[in-house]
Amino acid sequence: MAGALDGVLVVALEQAVAAPYCTSRLADAGARVIKIERAEGDFARYYDHVAHGESAYFVWINRGKESICLDIKRDEDARLLAAMIARADVFVQNLAPGAAARAGFDSAALREQYPRLITVDISGYGEDGPYRDMKAYDLLVQCETGLAAITGAPEQPGRVGVSVCDIACGMYAHAAVLEALLARQQTGQGRGIAVSLFDALADWMTVPLLHQQYGGVAPERVGLHHPSIAPYGAYACQGGEQVVISIQNEREWVRFCAEVLDAPALATDARFAGNPARCANRPELDREIDRVFCRYPRAELAQRLGAAGIAYAAVNSVADLAAHTQLRRTTVATPTGPVAVVAPPARVRGAAAALGAVPALGEHDEALRREFAARD
Repeated sequence: MAGALDGVLVVALEQAVAAPYCTSRLADAGARVIKIERAEGDFARYYDHVAHGESAYFVWINRGKESICLDIKRDEDARLLAAMIARADVFVQNLAPGAAARAGFDSAALREQYPRLITVDISGYGEDGPYRDMKAYDLLVQCETGLAAITGAPEQPGRVGVSVCDIACGMYAHAAVLEALLARQQTGQGRGIAVSLFDALADWMTVPLLHQQYGGVAPERVGLHHPSIAPYGAYACQGGEQVVISIQNEREWVRFCAEVLDAPALATDARFAGNPARCANRPELDREIDRVFCRYPRAELAQRLGAAGIAYAAVNSVADLAAHTQLRRTTVATPTGPVAVVAPPARVRGAAAALGAVPALGEHDEALRREFAARD
């Protein structure tokens, strides 16, 4: 099956995670993505070497691309990049603040020259404001946005264990590019898109921010519990294993009390009547749950929860995920051999995911120089 973006040319002056995430998903949909790298390569190539010599990060977000090494400070290479952009539908860059413009690739100027071009500028803090020129990486932005302050155990802030800032930013950029391509079909005009790591995470922080802004108090760090829904979190079973449960409405609360806790009267106990009351009296609530859960092995408790229609889950390790029966995988080719990766989350009925290979550094140098030099 042809990709939805077949025929779309994306030129990406990119590095690290956010921009490559965006362009890899465009490549998955059939776009031709040309990745511009320095002579030493995108530094994400060297974050680790766990996938038989390849970086886990690089394999994950650079499949399906062509790689060319350019030094855009050299006139010849700058002209080659300009020739690529002249034919491109989308130009993506996430260099240090101002670097692309200083090199002669200012997005506004490019759109004036090529009105159908869609440009995407990815930054740490956006194009204006006092933080505009600051470098930004995932952990820094997790801290700046307050995400770390509401993450972890009560004793200290914690980092979300994956690069959520980069991923969020790349997802927003990807969605904005698709919108711009649809708009261009109607208007014939390109669009200038700017997405920052800070703005992406600030959007994800909307609920805690509204609690602070209108309630006067931000959610506290509560470890493996939800700060504003109860009971919703991890509880110990007999033997010390944990099970995570989630009560989302009063119907579930009544069933939970009657069928899991064998205490139907708790459902109408004034301390626990309604989610706000349960949150306010969480210590007493947890004691009632712990009193029952500690009597059952995890497997038996899971059966009781399932029979009552209560949502539950295991507190799995990454090793558990690797063996999970619901985990779907596919394979991508890399310069050192095939790597099994997580299959794309969105499934298209009647079509199997066909992911492009991860390129070696400068793998397409000769072919691309020949192709675009002839059209310069």
